[in-house]
Amino acid sequence: MSAPTDFAFLHGGGQGGWVWNNTIAALRRQTDGAFGRALALDVPGCGNKRDRKTDELLPGDVSRELIADLEHAGMKDVVLVGHSQAGSVMPAMVEIRPKLFRRLIYVSCSIPLPGQTVLQMMGTGRHGSNENEVGWPADFEINKVRQRYPSMFCNDMDEAGTAAFLSKIGTDAWPMQMYSATNWNFDNLGAVPASYVMCLRDGILPLAWQEIFATRLKATERIRIDAGHQVMNTRPHALAEILRLEAMRQKFAA
Repeated sequence: MSAPTDFAFLHGGGQGGWVWNNTIAALRRQTDGAFGRALALDVPGCGNKRDRKTDELLPGDVSRELIADLEHAGMKDVVLVGHSQAGSVMPAMVEIRPKLFRRLIYVSCSIPLPGQTVLQMMGTGRHGSNENEVGWPADFEINKVRQRYPSMFCNDMDEAGTAAFLSKIGTDAWPMQMYSATNWNFDNLGAVPASYVMCLRDGILPLAWQEIFATRLKATERIRIDAGHQVMNTRPHALAEILRLEAMRQKFAA
């Protein structure tokens, strides 16, 4: 990397900033700590903000708070890396402060269509049962959601890694308004260059849907990696290398 680059990381649903620890550590090892600063953001109700009351928070409130976190940290010219549900927040963050960001990197991210909720986007059937819904890797039984976690998150983890991850997942909760919102805005997509990392073994978002989401998010670069949904946990060094290369791509383009 030719000059220090600041990275900000945004987690997906049911997780917190802690999920990025291995990838941030890999970045430090690969660059001898010279990649710049790294900030793992927490959505209200998650990670270091786990005890927050979030019932009244709207999606716009979440986006503005995350921008405030970045500005409080003094970060500029940021490469924003998001995972999974973060795809529904990152465009709004760019709309608020477009000049704060240099590149967006979506890691197996999703975003509903305008007028559609996250829950409607996911649906209730199995993968492939409805072409208009993402679906699930197992039968949808709301009272047994934790029983679906291994196939959703851990299909490329060993036994120890699975146990460690399952001990953490589900203790963080995004504001419920994020799941009922319908006013997703695509107007500013493309204002900041974007890449999309596709996880070939993803247990939640099939590759065909990742292609759809990459198109919706106007990602001009698409990178494939042989990993499941939690690539930042199972292949942190490979993901860190992708992030470094994508950051360099934009520097060279500039």
